[in-house]
This record gives sequence, C-alpha cells and structure tokens, in this order.
Amino acid sequence: MPVEGGSSSGSASAARHPKQKRKAHSLSIRRTNSTEERPLGVQRGDMLEGQDSKLPLSLRNNLLDLFGQIEREFENLYIENLELRREIDSLNERLTGDGQTIEGGDPTKGALKTKASHSTSQLSQKLKTTYKASTSKIVSSFKATAGSRALCQLLKEYVGHRDGIWDLSITRTQPVVLGTASADHSALLWSIETGKCLLRYAGHAGSVNSIKFHPTEQMALTASGDQTAHIWRYMVQLPAPQPPPDVSAPCDDDQDSSDREEGEVDGEGPCEVPTVRLATATLKSHQGVVIAADWLVGGRQVVTASWDRAANLYEVETSELVHTLTGHDQELTHCCTHPSQRLVVTSSRDTTFRLWDFRDPSIHSVNVFQGHTDTVTSAVFTVGDNVVSGSDDRTVKVWDLKNMRSPIATIRTDSAVNRISVSANQRIIALPHDNRQVRLFDMSGVRLARLPRSNRMGHRRMVCCTAWNEENQSCNLFTCGFDRQAIGWNINIPALLQEK
Repeated sequence: MPVEGGSSSGSASAARHPKQKRKAHSLSIRRTNSTEERPLGVQRGDMLEGQDSKLPLSLRNNLLDLFGQIEREFENLYIENLELRREIDSLNERLTGDGQTIEGGDPTKGALKTKASHSTSQLSQKLKTTYKASTSKIVSSFKATAGSRALCQLLKEYVGHRDGIWDLSITRTQPVVLGTASADHSALLWSIETGKCLLRYAGHAGSVNSIKFHPTEQMALTASGDQTAHIWRYMVQLPAPQPPPDVSAPCDDDQDSSDREEGEVDGEGPCEVPTVRLATATLKSHQGVVIAADWLVGGRQVVTASWDRAANLYEVETSELVHTLTGHDQELTHCCTHPSQRLVVTSSRDTTFRLWDFRDPSIHSVNVFQGHTDTVTSAVFTVGDNVVSGSDDRTVKVWDLKNMRSPIATIRTDSAVNRISVSANQRIIALPHDNRQVRLFDMSGVRLARLPRSNRMGHRRMVCCTAWNEENQSCNLFTCGFDRQAIGWNINIPALLQEK
C-alpha cells in the first residue's frame, strides 16, 4: 500500500501499510530457507574455485543449487520407479505361484490371468504417469512450446523511478503516452515506443499513489501521501520511433523459480527531462493519505479516495468540494469511475466496496457489495454493466450491476491481488499479484495465460497495477511493481482466445 510523505526509500519502508509487513514477512521466509541450504552452495563453489570460469561465484553457486534441486527431484523419481518395479515383480511372482497351484483345468485360471494382466497394466500406467507428470514440471521450466511464443511479447521496460511504482495509466488523447506514479514523490510520462522519459511532475511532497488522465485534454490527476490531489497540465513531444526489440517469451502456466535479487533494477535514473512543479489545481479536503483519484465522465468533476475513510467529489474548474462520500468503516484503497455514466465505485480495507450513483442530481444512492473476506484492493468498471473486484483474500469476483446479491464469477488465485484492469474491447482481466506474477482471465473466470517472469524479464518484486492500451487487433498491457520499473507487453488477443 502506498505510504505517506517522507524520504524516497527510507520512509516508504518505515511507514509502509500493514499489508507490506506481510510481504516482508514472506520474503524473510524465502531468504531463511535459502540460508539453510547455503553451506551446500558454498561447498560446491569451493569445489569449482580452481576451474576456469568467467561467471561470478554467487551466480555459479546459484546455478549449482538449481541443478542440485533437479538432481534431487530425479533421484526421488528414480527411487519411486524402483519401488513400483518391485511391486510389479512381486505381483508377477505371486501370480506365477498361484498359476502353478491351480494347474489342472481350474475354470478360474483364465479369469485370474485376465485380472493379473489388468493389475499389472494399471501399475505400469501409474509408473508412466507419475514419471511424465513429475518430469514435465522440470522440463517445462526450460523449454517452451513454439506455438505459445506469439502470445506475449516484451514491448519495452521503463526504468527511471527511484522507488516503487504504485500506479500507471495511459493517456486518452494524442499523443498517447504512459504515466507512472511512484513512492519517490514523482510522476513520470514515457514514450511507449522508445521507453524514453518525456516529462517529470514533482509537485507533491509525498508518495504519488495514483495517476489518471483527462478524457479529452492534456491534464493529469495525481493522488499523494501528502493528503492532496493535484491536477496539472502537460505538453510532450514524442521522439522518433525505434525498431522494436527482438525479444519474445511464452505465456504459460508453469511456476517460475527465479531467485534474482529483488532490491535493485538495472539501469540508471532518467536523464534531464522537462519538470513540472506547479499544479493547476490542488484538492486539499482530506485528513489522511489520498490513495487514489479518477475523472468522472466528461472530465468536469473528479473523485478522490483517502485513508480518512472518505471519498470526495470535486468540481475541476473551481476545486470546490461538492460531496463527501462516507460509510466505509476502514481506510479506502481505491476508487474508479464508469467510462460512460456518472457512477463511482470505492474499495476499502473493511472488505467491502461501494457503488455511488450520481446519475440523478437529486438522489445519490449507494450500494454495498459484501463478497470478500479481506481488504478489497480495487474494484473497476467494465464497458458493460459489470464490476470486477480484487482482494487480499486471493480472489477476484465479477459482479452484475443489475443483480448485486452475489457474483456471477469467482476467480481463486494463490496470491493477493492488487490493482486490476479490464480491457475495453475483449474484456480480459489482468491480475497483478503480490507474488510477482501477472495472470490473464476472461470474464467467466477462465484463465487464459500468465505473463513470463524470469531472470531476463518480468518483475522482481510485487506487481502493483496493470493497465491496457488497445489499438485495433494490437493490444498492449502495461504493468508496474515495487521493483521501480514498468513493463509493456504486446498481447496477441486473437491467438490468446484461440488457445482458449
């Protein structure tokens, strides 16, 4: 969870939300386990000190540990293989003995042989299935099918922030650029094609927790830990496009076992870029961290969500507070507006999210959704009449606005879900996880793919947010994480749906 104020990295670590403490705890468990196996790695490293190799010792030890795990896995398979073969031999011997005692025309002999053959066949099949299933988990980590390589292709990495990136968004006007909001107190605008930083906004005194762009004008809305939301104008000029990199990777469902160090990101900060320091409007009515903000349809009003348990509705032109939306029992975590109607949804740590209806100026109705058992990290609208909610309870639920009693689909995952997004055209849900994975699902809850993650690509710490950019058949997905980088992916939607 984004944090309030303070220095770039130090205060973010010290004042991090309780959710971050759970993440730190999980990391400490991983490091403890690796420490227990360290003597073996060190010993192997010592054995190779005399060999001629240009690899760093730490990398060599890591490789040796990985191959050691593979060796132990095959050893376990070999032992199980031997046990199954002994069981087969024992059964054959017993059947042979039974056949000798019933020689002499026993009418059950044929049935006994049939039963023996069936039992032996079952054991043989079990042996083959066990071996194939176990080895496939290892082999699939190194080898990808050629057919899946076209599903997800790395587009660009956007490196330049000096702390974790909480949120990202795509402009809805030309030129189309990527915006990122970071705990380093800044928001950056990027060229999607080249990965070059175009502009820096440095008007906040705290962590920038979200960024959203005006639907028709070159204006951005940012929310911050300094208890304010800022509206600011930008002007950027896109650089000349560069040839796309020849880097592709499969979308698969196999767990990656990368243990690359998580603290640092390759590359240096952005070069000198134009910096905006003054906001066009500052919204100051909250008494706590402003965690998220969004534009209502038309762009004349904005809504903000805060840790003071309230959401505020403002007039953009006058910065006047129009409504204060209260009712949540704990801190808010997110807010989102409908793309074509005056509807707002707010999420909270109280395990609920609320739908606020401003379509009738005289009546501001509210509906409470109670379907999660832990913090609702985000809830977003789709182009239709659906809301998709994600939670720390490791589930994502799809709701129908016309029938809010129960979800129409539930997605169960193995890790907490952060700020989700739904593609407008194909209605594909992108789930960013605490465990560094990003998974794609359809609206019925069917898993379509997992973005690749390895030493070469993907996030090295938790993934905080996803955002879609769709242009005809080309569809780009952008992700950001607490490893200080954002990543762009090209998703082959037709191939993805065909695989489904």
